[in-house]
Amino acid sequence: MRLKTSLLKEPKHKELVSCVGWTTADEVYSCSEDHHILKWNLLTSETSVVVKLQEDIYPIDLHWFPKTVAGKKQAQAEVFVLTSTDGKFHLASKTGRIEKSVEAHKGAVLAGRWNHDGTALITAGEDGQIKIWSKSGMLRSTLAQQGSPVYSVAWGPDSDRILYTSGRQLVIKPLQPSAKVIQWKAHDGVILKVDWNSVNDLILSGGEDCKYKVWDSYGRLLYSSSPHDYPVTSLSWAPDGEVFAVGSFNTLRLCDKTGWSYALEKPNTGSVFSLAWSADGTQLSGACGNGHVIFAHVVEQCWEWMSFIITLTKRRTMQVRNVVNDALDMLEFRDRVIKASLAHGHLVVATSLQCYVYNTRNWNTPLVFDLKEGTVSLILQAEKHFLLVDGAGLYVFSYEGRLISSPKFPGMRTDILNAQAISLSNDTIAFRDRSDEKVIFLLDALTGKALGDSKPLTHKLEVVEIALDQCGPSSDRKIALIDKNRDLYLTSMRRLGREHNICKIGTMVHTMAWNDAANILCGIQDNQFTVWYYPSAVFIDKELLPKTVYLKDGSEFSHAPHILSYVGTKVTVRQGDGSLVYTTVSPYPALLHDYSASGLWEDALRLCRFAKDQSLWACLAGMAMANRELTAAAVSYTAIGEIPRVHYINFIKEQPSKESSVARMLLFSGHVQEAEATLLQAGLVYQAIQVNIDLSNWERALELAVKHKTHVDTVLAYREKFLQTFGRKETNKRFLQYSEGVEVDWEKIQAKIEMELSKEREKAANVSVRSNLASRH
Repeated sequence: MRLKTSLLKEPKHKELVSCVGWTTADEVYSCSEDHHILKWNLLTSETSVVVKLQEDIYPIDLHWFPKTVAGKKQAQAEVFVLTSTDGKFHLASKTGRIEKSVEAHKGAVLAGRWNHDGTALITAGEDGQIKIWSKSGMLRSTLAQQGSPVYSVAWGPDSDRILYTSGRQLVIKPLQPSAKVIQWKAHDGVILKVDWNSVNDLILSGGEDCKYKVWDSYGRLLYSSSPHDYPVTSLSWAPDGEVFAVGSFNTLRLCDKTGWSYALEKPNTGSVFSLAWSADGTQLSGACGNGHVIFAHVVEQCWEWMSFIITLTKRRTMQVRNVVNDALDMLEFRDRVIKASLAHGHLVVATSLQCYVYNTRNWNTPLVFDLKEGTVSLILQAEKHFLLVDGAGLYVFSYEGRLISSPKFPGMRTDILNAQAISLSNDTIAFRDRSDEKVIFLLDALTGKALGDSKPLTHKLEVVEIALDQCGPSSDRKIALIDKNRDLYLTSMRRLGREHNICKIGTMVHTMAWNDAANILCGIQDNQFTVWYYPSAVFIDKELLPKTVYLKDGSEFSHAPHILSYVGTKVTVRQGDGSLVYTTVSPYPALLHDYSASGLWEDALRLCRFAKDQSLWACLAGMAMANRELTAAAVSYTAIGEIPRVHYINFIKEQPSKESSVARMLLFSGHVQEAEATLLQAGLVYQAIQVNIDLSNWERALELAVKHKTHVDTVLAYREKFLQTFGRKETNKRFLQYSEGVEVDWEKIQAKIEMELSKEREKAANVSVRSNLASRH
């Protein structure tokens, strides 16, 4: 990825250009110390004077009123704020007419910024004061007062906090008076510029120490650049938070959100005092010290999938290379490309007006449909459909271009969604709630409505990243999530009327990805590359899970690696310095998943015998138990030396009825309540009581016996035997109460138990005969 810059031979401004701002994707306003505001039309390459300001107005900063909020167009969007050296800020219309001038500070007003929904304006002055104003220019409050000038200011993602500079310090001040202020030393020189992105919640700072730095919203340093030759005078996040631009003397740099540099340009601009991105994040403009306005657009983005490498060579042209046969195809578009995604055999390209869907088997005839908005910020793909996110909403389309659903959710702000906060599978959409990051909403991808009982999934800590598995039936859909502690959890979408059973499967997990063709999860855990061959084992047999995990030394990955994709057997990892590293995973687990899904248990056993891998046997044991294939499960558990479990499986096989077998299977996975409910529903009261006796749930066993007026003596007999073993006396009031009127006779109890079991066998035999007769007819 790099910037393709354009600069006129002669500057249009006669003095230093102090600020720039985009009105539309093809129109830029620039302000200069020559008192002129110019309008640049990029389609016609024309430049016109909007207005000549008064001689005493020297502009410093310009910011356009936000055009859309939560997908709705703003009525007042044709207004911008202009700050100047005379201590005033001016509200100006698109025609350049000054609607209002407000005395704001003593000395120059160094920065002016609208909040994200346009309800407030913040100004920072040379006098060290920070003030908040209404959108009509009325003073609301003075937020801070300090001795040194405030050179730059930025709103937090939810417009509830302010970031500002204070000499070499950065300060985050919440608007609530009682909330805690965060302040830290950020640079070795005066900080000149800051920016805070609402999508990734990361902070940028640049200063006179010639460095730019990336911080999280708690003030922790994530990246520090090596020193430039000159102070960093400007920086700006792209709207989607994936990249940012940095400006210095005769220097323009494009960087990844993690800090490393994609490209460095050395245009003849003098110092770049201001940088602004177009709303679609494809173009950049800069205000230059020598009177020029520099324009740049992002090119040479790359997408990879299987044997295809696709490169954006120009704004409207893509090159497709098949590395297997070195075949080349060129894709031409009517408008400039904004976003693209390549996965599951399809390329989806969003331009400023249309969406193109290509099948990788045929690059000649794309499916094309029009878009409502030209600001697509995210594309997610699943096997059967894809999701577009733009400023107005979410849209699920089939690969034939048919709109499947348009999901809505409470407090929807699509402008702040990123790939870590939303996930798509063939039947489900999951996304993290921005107002409460512990909450994950689950929607049906085909209808856009909330799943099940409409209750969201709530975790105990803030969630950092979520990912849905991609294969299998919707009833078995799983979601993996990483929380603030960097613990990895797995939970099932299907709850059976219970709370979500969220199980921890990993710690210190920095990044994760599901395989595209099998429900195998990989991640970078502490300093190891980890693959969970069968993560669902945690719901079947928790002790089995560690045996299904593959670990590999992760020292080959440098600082802060990020998994981009896990396709087939290849995992693509982006390292902290921007380089790509590839690692491979054994193909056998994916084959085993296929055999399990198709019910080919003999083939699965043959594969495990051939591979001679303990982790594969452990996977097969879990898969067989999940599918109630007891023979395959017994063989697999024997192979990994789990003999007690083999005995229990044989015990399950010996159960007289199907309901008893199912209940014992549920007990095997730790689902005691479900096992009891299954037995009671089938009328097997004694079996339900015996299950609780075996687990020493004495109170529940007695409760069931009393409720159903049967086997009270059985419970008391087993309780007495249990206490005698440990040399203890009965102290439980309920047991003492019932033992007074009940005589314990072991012979009678044994006879009663034998009669219950024979009845169950007889009932099971009758059911079997009836089903055989039905199948013959």
